[in-house]
Amino acid sequence: MKSYFAFAAQTWMLATTFVLTLVFVLGVFPFLPVGGELLDYKPSYSHEEAMAAMEEYGNRGRRVYAWASPTLDTLFPLVYVSFFAGLIYRCRPTERFWWLAFAPVAAGIVDLAENAQITLMLIQYPDVSPGQAAAASAFTQLKALVGPVYQFMALALLVLASGRWLVRRSRRSSSGDS
Repeated sequence: MKSYFAFAAQTWMLATTFVLTLVFVLGVFPFLPVGGELLDYKPSYSHEEAMAAMEEYGNRGRRVYAWASPTLDTLFPLVYVSFFAGLIYRCRPTERFWWLAFAPVAAGIVDLAENAQITLMLIQYPDVSPGQAAAASAFTQLKALVGPVYQFMALALLVLASGRWLVRRSRRSSSGDS
């Protein structure tokens, strides 16, 4: 896994996965013709709320969502996990902290589990049990909790790495002026 993190931390991979993440977030998911708010975007939902959302989608919207969840929304976690894992790996303070890059991997696994639960509900509709909706909502809630953790970690490490780079650059400039 460490070799994948090193691969994902290369500049061209970071740039590619960053752009692809933006494409998914800004250019794909908001425009899916589902007919209502995606369950993935809700912080949580009850059985009644899930059923109402799926009713609002209609047959076509449920088919689109049931197709997008195991395809596009499986590719998306692979992309954003690669971006954030690569960024964390690249910005880690020392080599011994390489394992921090596993944080987005854990979030990606939760996201994939959520996608599987939502896809099952869409396929089973209208025969979705309250337990199935509760399981899907639990994964949605967990995703909402773990997402900000790795995102904050990546941002904090990026700021620290930038600060270290600026200090080194300043020291080099100062020593060159003498």
